[in-house]
Amino acid sequence: MASVNKQSLRAEFAALKDRFGQLGAAGKISPESGALIEALLMLLNLLMAVFLEKTTPKTSANSSKPSSRTEKDETALTHAGAHTKGRAYDPSRSANTRTVETVHISPVRFCETCGEDLVKVPCEGYERRTQIDIVFEKVMTHVDAEIKSCPHCETETRGAFPEAFAGPVQYGAGIKAYVLNLVIAQMIALKRVQQSVQTLIGLMLSEATILKYVWQLHQALARWEQ
Repeated sequence: MASVNKQSLRAEFAALKDRFGQLGAAGKISPESGALIEALLMLLNLLMAVFLEKTTPKTSANSSKPSSRTEKDETALTHAGAHTKGRAYDPSRSANTRTVETVHISPVRFCETCGEDLVKVPCEGYERRTQIDIVFEKVMTHVDAEIKSCPHCETETRGAFPEAFAGPVQYGAGIKAYVLNLVIAQMIALKRVQQSVQTLIGLMLSEATILKYVWQLHQALARWEQ
């Protein structure tokens, strides 16, 4: 099976980045093209960091090893009805994880449109956003923002969410650190990382989310690597 010279590939990539920097310094690249090329170079650097060290085990499909000697992967997960080796995901495995849930109320004190005092106005409902994290145990933090209608202008106002709660569901720093450790330090395949996290919290992280965490780490460490 064909192999890649890792040192040569990294050297070529470094030379390409240097060449791009020289052209940019000489003003031969437009700002729009420079931004696009820089983004592509950073993406390539990320892909190299994640996949370059990946090794593929020998099987009957990629080597001369006979199929009778290829071990069945009992831990692989498949979709229902798929004619492949492996077993379906068992949700009861993540149910054994101890879960601690807390709920915080984000009150509505005034109308965000006209400033009317809404402290004594009855709450009509709640909009919930949830953060899921792991700190030796599964921790779920819910923030329920109050929803009130102003009796003066009939405008609906909702309580403010904390900055970290950008959407209906997000994952905390513990999950991010665990995922980054598996991908970067342990060099585990993305599918295996997804399965490991799903066993802990009962939810499947997408590959895009995992790669986003790697990208955020790369950006956070950029000034230290220079």
